[in-house]
Amino acid sequence: MRSLVLASNNAGKLAELQVLFAPLGWQLRPQSEFNTPEADEPFHTFVENALAKARHAAAHTGMPAVADDAGLCVDAFNGLPGVQTAHYATQFGYSKGDANNVRALLEQLDGVTQRRAALVSTLVAVRNPQDPEPLIAMGRVVGEITAAPRGSHGFGFDPVMFIPELGKTFAELDPDVKNQYSHRGRAARQLVALMQAQWVSP
Repeated sequence: MRSLVLASNNAGKLAELQVLFAPLGWQLRPQSEFNTPEADEPFHTFVENALAKARHAAAHTGMPAVADDAGLCVDAFNGLPGVQTAHYATQFGYSKGDANNVRALLEQLDGVTQRRAALVSTLVAVRNPQDPEPLIAMGRVVGEITAAPRGSHGFGFDPVMFIPELGKTFAELDPDVKNQYSHRGRAARQLVALMQAQWVSP
């Protein structure tokens, strides 16, 4: 079985993407298996950071690589925290982590009636560090930030990301259902289709 390195050490991302990439027939392995250090993410867009991470992982492992750069874009904050989502809590004096990110977000939205937000995922795949034709897929889901966390599944902002059409937060959904609707699920299905069309021999 061919292997593909995931340019992330996030266990939640790995678990979701392993399921979503199953139709490809490749083994998705985290970069930690290869002692690959975290890549710098100096850019202001998801696609630039994802591409940097994918090239970095491919260079360190010698394998094709896929990277996900994802984040929360809140309308009331003019699209922030965006690419800084993972470090959101640190600007308010909290340590980095999902629970503190949620706590900081709810504190900043206290009294705010406009709670529309989007979760965005950009996936990039490269065959090698110099690949001139990276594959790029994007997924986006719009919802509303709840007043308090709800549900026990998922990770990140899933407990406060309410999806009106489903009547639940992402954390209240079974993983299989979440993967059907999530930003990462949408991006992964696009990327798998691109890889099957352009990388994998019939």
